[in-house]
Amino acid sequence: MNNDIRRTLEELEKGNISVDDALLVIKKKPFEDIGYAKVDLHRAVRQGAAEVIYGAGKTPEQMIGITKVMLENGVKTILITRLSKEAAEILKKEFEIDYRADARIGIVGSLPEPDGIGTVVVATGGTSDIPVAEEAALTAEAHGNRVIRLYDVGVAGLHRTLSHLDEIMSATVIIAIAGMEGALASVIGGLADCPVIAVPTSVGYGASFNGLSALLSMLNSCASGVSVVNIDNGFGAGYLASMINHIGAKE
Repeated sequence: MNNDIRRTLEELEKGNISVDDALLVIKKKPFEDIGYAKVDLHRAVRQGAAEVIYGAGKTPEQMIGITKVMLENGVKTILITRLSKEAAEILKKEFEIDYRADARIGIVGSLPEPDGIGTVVVATGGTSDIPVAEEAALTAEAHGNRVIRLYDVGVAGLHRTLSHLDEIMSATVIIAIAGMEGALASVIGGLADCPVIAVPTSVGYGASFNGLSALLSMLNSCASGVSVVNIDNGFGAGYLASMINHIGAKE
């Protein structure tokens, strides 16, 4: 991450390490071409986080090859999203991998200690939204954030939401995940003084159109400070929340 580069340069400034040692940390090839993929090795320098492997559509062998390159180049936490159980079993023969079936996420390496400025709250309207929520929560944790999960706090029982006002009002950023009519994002947006990232899910009956109804509702939210990512895009929400939660850490 950029924080690692920053710490290296700070140690260099203090005289605790040599220029050559600092160069070893920073000096890497921009990418490695392995035929079927060009593994981006400078992603962490440019964006503050290493490349994430999108598992859907890749063979286990391709994911193994990409993971090996990342490990060889010092990536300590590798996130693989949309990873099937069958592919995860094959990857387990090559690496120690923490596979979370509900989120369809595999993590190679250990989760980092949180270094964000505050807390990311992940809230769902219902239990059926938890798979998307776990994708968001694990993505945020893998990028160095403290996460609080508030599950099944939808507006069908508003008292459930209001029972967590302390967590909502003390958050740095909130991810509000809901299907059906997607009202949770507007409710939380009207309570919180931090950015709210709304995630529509494909949960709902026929007229929900596989999440389109929730998407349009969230886009038309009257609450200020609500942004919206794509349907079922827990990863995108978790990554964006991490960027917001690390803004102060850069200063």
